[in-house]
Amino acid sequence: MERTSILLGGCELKSTIMNASGPRSAERGEIYELTAVHRGAIVFKSCNMAGLDTPENLKNAGVEHFAALASEFAARGKPVIASIVGSTESEFVEVAKRLDRAGAAILELNLADDYVRSSIAPFASFERLKSLVGRVRGEVGCVLAVKLPPKSGFSPRSLADALKSLRVAIAVCQNDLAKDAQVDAGAGTVKGPPRALSHTHAMFRESEGLLDIVAVGGINSGGDAYVAHLTGAKAVQVGSALIKEGAGALGRIDRELNAMLAEHGKDSVNQIIGAMKFI
Repeated sequence: MERTSILLGGCELKSTIMNASGPRSAERGEIYELTAVHRGAIVFKSCNMAGLDTPENLKNAGVEHFAALASEFAARGKPVIASIVGSTESEFVEVAKRLDRAGAAILELNLADDYVRSSIAPFASFERLKSLVGRVRGEVGCVLAVKLPPKSGFSPRSLADALKSLRVAIAVCQNDLAKDAQVDAGAGTVKGPPRALSHTHAMFRESEGLLDIVAVGGINSGGDAYVAHLTGAKAVQVGSALIKEGAGALGRIDRELNAMLAEHGKDSVNQIIGAMKFI
């Protein structure tokens, strides 16, 4: 399905569809199941240095567990996005260094989770954000992504500028499109005056093409993915559908997206990214 292939942060991915960090992405067996049935990138569950037992959504076996998996997949040419949490800047840096050495293609700094926000308050000021992200950027060579909360306290423009200045390539944003938005996917239009339709759309518009945007949330079908791409998402992460259906949800959504692109005469998903028009 070459229509859904992309470059994300300069990394070649065979599909815009990937799992969200968390569901079915912590244990070796479930991660291998994802790689067996889906051709796109695999996102690991967010990890810290020694592992966590609580909170439940961040329960993980620690960085060495994920670094070993990253090494295995890197040797096979399978792109891995490793997600990181921590309670200190130093922990973020050390975990990032270990995963970078192991061969992760992209590192996702998960700054959206309450655990991180209550521990180190990365959005308390631009100085705090730049200190954390800048220290990680200075220690790793791979592509860097930052997972953002929909409400950081900063304007989308100022946040986009800060990330660009720190050589972050990817922003992971909420796909919180209003349910009553009147979207015509085939025409690539939405009714109403020009406005930010979602967190994803706001960051896409304000980054002016210098950040690749990944949308997370609300992606249950190829149609959902198609609309997210229209609002500026370069790739999408799937959570709820993966929990409900299992690993096969990723392939199903990829096939549905491919079929919609073909139906609307698109040779590549790149032709619709950010193409939403207001009428």
